[in-house]
Amino acid sequence: MGVLSAIIWTPVIGLVAMLFLPKEKVALIRGLALVAAGTPLVLSWSLLATFDRAAQNPQYGESLTWIPELGMTYTLGVDGLSLPLILLTTLLVFVAVLGSLHVPRNPRAYYSWVLLLESSCLGVFAARDWFLLYVFWEVALVPMFFLIGLWGGPQKERATMTYFLYTLGGSILMLIGIFAVYLAADPHTFDMDALQAASRDWSAGFQVVPLLALLAGFAVKIPIFPLHGWLPLAHVQAPAPVSVILSGVMLKLGAYGLLRSTEILPEGIRTLAPLLFALALINILYGAFLAFRQTDVKAIVAFSSISHMGFVVLGIAALNQSGFTGAVFMMVAHGIVTGALFLLSGLLYERTGTLVLDEIAGVGSRMPGFKAVFTLTLLASMGLPGLIQFPAEVQVLLGAFEGFGLLVLVAAAGILITATFTLRVIGGVLSDDKETRWSRLSDLRGPELAAIAPLAVLAVVLGVVPGIALGMSNSTIETLLGRIG
Repeated sequence: MGVLSAIIWTPVIGLVAMLFLPKEKVALIRGLALVAAGTPLVLSWSLLATFDRAAQNPQYGESLTWIPELGMTYTLGVDGLSLPLILLTTLLVFVAVLGSLHVPRNPRAYYSWVLLLESSCLGVFAARDWFLLYVFWEVALVPMFFLIGLWGGPQKERATMTYFLYTLGGSILMLIGIFAVYLAADPHTFDMDALQAASRDWSAGFQVVPLLALLAGFAVKIPIFPLHGWLPLAHVQAPAPVSVILSGVMLKLGAYGLLRSTEILPEGIRTLAPLLFALALINILYGAFLAFRQTDVKAIVAFSSISHMGFVVLGIAALNQSGFTGAVFMMVAHGIVTGALFLLSGLLYERTGTLVLDEIAGVGSRMPGFKAVFTLTLLASMGLPGLIQFPAEVQVLLGAFEGFGLLVLVAAAGILITATFTLRVIGGVLSDDKETRWSRLSDLRGPELAAIAPLAVLAVVLGVVPGIALGMSNSTIETLLGRIG
């Protein structure tokens, strides 16, 4: 078994082993979940020591014949687009498991679904065969459905059905796009490298059609307006650790798929770039305005994700080095920052029973450790210089300005709105508890601090020294842009 297969399938092995444990052995189940999530974390981050940043081809490749009659293979590999997202996935899932040590009921089933979700997301990022990618993509739908439906809030049934219908509809269109390029290739194949070679003979008119189908599927996951309706409800109703994975990892599946599709449909992406640019601006402004109107902290973070993912789409629409680099880095930054915010929101709700801004005013004066980390992540989400999201936004805006000129100032308006509601949340947390109603609140405990600390450290380190992550994708992006022309 190669290292990528080990990273993908270790959570499944842990899942299977967990099913043989008695439900009453809660401590043993939690320990096994941490091991099953921690092993791919160690394996994936160890790749940094051997990953060749200058290489243009995928690394750590594995290939097995799957269904030769249909040209389907089990092919894996990582490059500068996929490795950062694999590292992000293993980190956030481990953090989510560490932050779920007090699951109220049936922890064995809960951790099993989380591990299956991790395996499927890792498979999407590592797959080098479009049909294999689609299989992992579809599998990811199932565990998220049950995690929200069984452990979610009061409106969990509505949230799960909305999520399921949106994502299933998008997946059907995505499958149509995949089959379109499969049938256009001669010989028929789903292999990404073979499709890149075959696409040189495809006209721009043809490439637009499958790309529109793929875009519809990706737009649901990102999400892009108007296919975003499932996200706020799902985030608010999902348990906080599940929201960490949903926002930090699953939204990136759509953006990654869109970036990956530009390899096989370069003329199509050039034709649709203005449409993507317009949709990105709508996302940025619309998401920021909706977040501004919210009074619940978790809802604010959920709607702000729509705005922040708009910057990812904006970078892709730019079709240049700065834009693509900024888009990849923005995915990593958003995953780290939003993952931390959802985790902290869940911890706050456990202590206070509410996330309404007016009702949590003054909690920071009783929880200095929580106040410090929460303020740090909010400032990072706002794009404060020196923190992780600032270099990502700068790269995206530079790329967009190069591609579309002064129209990019519309996106800058979204940043101002984001700063407004972020400062409102910070003000509530930093205010004094004049009524002493929060006098019995406990600060961050050991396991909670262990879960949030890596995200807080990365938010600072990658904000001060962003080149650590930015340089990982440069060679792959140069190759990709060479294909697009």
